[in-house]
Amino acid sequence: MRPYLTRAFAGTAGTIKDAPEDFIVEEIAAYEPCGTGEHLFLRVEKQGMSTFAMMQRIASALGIKEKELGYAGLKDAKAITRQWISLPQVEQAKIHALDLDDITILSSSQHTNKLRLGHLRGNRFHIRIHNVVEDAEQRALDILHVLEHTGVPNFFGEQRYGSLACNHLIGRAILQEDFKRAAELIIGDPDKISNDRWHMAATAYAQGDTEGALAALPGRFRDERRLLHTLLRGKDHRQAVLGLPRKLLRLYLSAYQSHLFDSQVAMRLDSIDTIWPGDIAYIHNKGACFRVENPETEQIRADRLEISPSGLLPGHKAMISADQAGVIEHSILDKENLDSDAFTKLTGLKLSGERRPLRVPVEQIECRSHNVTDGTVLELSFALPAGCFATTVLNEIMKNSIQ
Repeated sequence: MRPYLTRAFAGTAGTIKDAPEDFIVEEIAAYEPCGTGEHLFLRVEKQGMSTFAMMQRIASALGIKEKELGYAGLKDAKAITRQWISLPQVEQAKIHALDLDDITILSSSQHTNKLRLGHLRGNRFHIRIHNVVEDAEQRALDILHVLEHTGVPNFFGEQRYGSLACNHLIGRAILQEDFKRAAELIIGDPDKISNDRWHMAATAYAQGDTEGALAALPGRFRDERRLLHTLLRGKDHRQAVLGLPRKLLRLYLSAYQSHLFDSQVAMRLDSIDTIWPGDIAYIHNKGACFRVENPETEQIRADRLEISPSGLLPGHKAMISADQAGVIEHSILDKENLDSDAFTKLTGLKLSGERRPLRVPVEQIECRSHNVTDGTVLELSFALPAGCFATTVLNEIMKNSIQ
């Protein structure tokens, strides 16, 4: 359980995602397609699947390579989400003929360039929380008032760590070149798996029965099956793990970076709005960082939420804080036995690293409650910058494990 910035305020309790309509995400585009060019931008609504799964289905239906599609950001699978993707120029008739379950093309327009990761301003969330306490609206408004003025702790969302909450552990094992452990984690810990066939497969693998694991594993587990096939062909664990798609391996390594960053947010939570000596500050309206020379002077800008202290996503090119702020970052790297060389050892999987603000602004806040037959429902709307997760806001408001 993560610590709360607003721990002095009681939460609303409740549950979310009882139905897809309870969690709606709308991408706030960085720019609109210009109407001409060799790329086609599609605004897509999807439900019950990841962004990668959605793009795979669209690419397959149109007969184009999945790698030719572009996207600005990944969206939650357990939600209704609306986002932009790009693809090579395709006849409009083919787009209109698309008939895919749980995927709707909302609009299309041409543009001059492929959509790239990060080409978005942020996301707007519309969320319904069920089974909240009677005074949930006032509790939520009090908490949101604090978050609006102090900023939202910029923790990564639970989805970053995968359904078994171990993506970061896989990333750590890969970086440490412990590929046997990485393979075990990818197949899954039987004690954490509720799906019958997946549990059977993970149990078989844990007992050394690779053939039995492959036979039991559901067909949709393409990457896990690929790993097992490689092992059955006599390859070692290093070859089996590194033979997985580069996109997936980078996701695991990114999750490890995220875990290290989250540790920094937790350690500075009580002073998340304070500029420390040695800080590297993040300028919110520019997305740029600078080394702080005079904390007292810069604190004035921090109080206006123009800048914030930043944390380290480790990598060989990332700046590291100094003085008081640097103590935390160096202690985390020392504890993990990491140095700059650790992020350059694996060919094709080098981590350059970056800085990320420890807090972010929350905007366009709306909150109201209403009674239904079986209790009270709290409806929330708010916007967060790109790369930030609604679960952090919900954790602060609900003060319980999100379901």
